[in-house]
Amino acid sequence: MGNLAVRALRAVLAVVLAGTVFVQVSITWTLVSGNDPEDGSVPLTPLRVITILGMVSAQVALVCVWRLVTMVRRKTVFSHHAFRYVDAVIGAIVAAALMWFAVTAVNAPGQRDDPGVTLIMGGVGVAVLGVALIVLVLRMLLAQAVARDVEATQMQAELDEII
Repeated sequence: MGNLAVRALRAVLAVVLAGTVFVQVSITWTLVSGNDPEDGSVPLTPLRVITILGMVSAQVALVCVWRLVTMVRRKTVFSHHAFRYVDAVIGAIVAAALMWFAVTAVNAPGQRDDPGVTLIMGGVGVAVLGVALIVLVLRMLLAQAVARDVEATQMQAELDEII
């Protein structure tokens, strides 16, 4: 992975992470300070809770991708340490899909006149789960690469002993 690609990816990750933190702080500040013009309070609605939790799952994925990019740059990604970050990314994607299904369920009663919106939202949730499955397949490829790297290291050590 080139230096330019690493820097570009890190810039995108930093901007998205900062944006999600800003939105979380804004929602929390609104809930704490009570900015409702009528009675001075803001109710803790399910959508606000789901939004905050969904952003936490995105932040977990962003931090794990950052760590994986660091491992790629240091050429240590083909190790067993990478699996915990990949597993965390898979978990974060699944959590995000569950949050999306929760949004779909909360939104469904308001879509009685147009149930197609709920179906489309459900389809988006299934697509997000599909992304988790793609990352799972990539994890299997990483496992094969790590196994081959360990095997190559052992063969190199044996060859060094012979020579």
